[in-house]
Amino acid sequence: MNGNLLILHGGGPTAVINASLYGSVMEAKKHGEVEAIYGAVGGTAGLLAEHFIDFSKVPQRELELLKQTPASAIGTSRTHLQEDDYLKMVSILKKHNIRCVLLNGGNGTMDTCGKLYRAARGEGIRVVGIPKTVDNDIAITDHCPGYGSAARFLAQATAEIAQDVRSMPIHVCVIEAMGRNAGWITAASALAGQSGRTGPDRIYLPEFAFNEERFLADTKKLFDEHGCAVIVASEGLKKADGSPIVPPILQRGRDTYFGDVGAYLAELVIKRLGIKARSEKPGILGRASVLNQSPVDRDEAILAGETACKAALEGRTGVMIGFERTGSSPYSMRVIEIPVEEVMMHEKPMPKEFISEEGLGVTDRFVEWCRPLIGGDLLDFAWFGD
Repeated sequence: MNGNLLILHGGGPTAVINASLYGSVMEAKKHGEVEAIYGAVGGTAGLLAEHFIDFSKVPQRELELLKQTPASAIGTSRTHLQEDDYLKMVSILKKHNIRCVLLNGGNGTMDTCGKLYRAARGEGIRVVGIPKTVDNDIAITDHCPGYGSAARFLAQATAEIAQDVRSMPIHVCVIEAMGRNAGWITAASALAGQSGRTGPDRIYLPEFAFNEERFLADTKKLFDEHGCAVIVASEGLKKADGSPIVPPILQRGRDTYFGDVGAYLAELVIKRLGIKARSEKPGILGRASVLNQSPVDRDEAILAGETACKAALEGRTGVMIGFERTGSSPYSMRVIEIPVEEVMMHEKPMPKEFISEEGLGVTDRFVEWCRPLIGGDLLDFAWFGD
């Protein structure tokens, strides 16, 4: 295959999406048949605008920085595509002699990957997906690059907040975590309570129907017993009828902009229980914190980028790179290729065996599954109080 290769990013970035970019670029540079290694500036919008950067001309010292650079170094987008856009993309790819396309993103991007694969079939263009999402909700793969670092951030942040709250036990703190329909990030806060640290008192996942009265009664009980409480709640909490506990501020296609669940719950505690409460919402900080980048997550992101590039150059198309867990203690996994049509827009929620029976926490099986992904122990703290 003599021709060019294109990498593009889609959807929300992570702390390791650029590590996958690094893996793909470095792998492509080993292959003399790849004439130019392009990156689409601004995701699919950049492809449609023919706005490319040529990584063949980027100094190696700058490429090395990709491994520690959060967000997307080439820019990403959530461009809403029409059917004609895929035909236009194929025309642009042929015009620039791009024979391999690597799409790095979450569920929406894998949908785009599958549609581009169908449009490019028979045109000599190979299309391969690289998974990426802090939400960890792509189907079939054991986990996704980006999740381990987001999980580490929330576990560490929860441990720090819990230490603060118990040192001055006067209030309830509600931490709001990302994850619209899947509670993977929220669940990771449980790791804060390992190794003798104080963790969250309750974890509210979107997979379990939220009951406001039950929440208030349980929070009052916690406060009466301890004088404080740390609660981690998903941004996607829903009532038994499936409606969000806080109405979305704005919905546009697949994009939903939620009201602040943490602020809503803290306000409930103040108004209904008369207890001082506050909310914390890390939001973007949680997915961009490179100081909490998991080394396991980073290395697997690089591996996913390398493997996707190899697969495309060896002639595979219409597949997404994924991970299959082969052990948790010690941790081991193997890289697999998944037909992209099997993951297009299929969100993966937390399985029942990872959620505690009463729906207010997670099981030991989840902790065992998640622990290796965060890449090492959290910081230990001293404590001399009661």
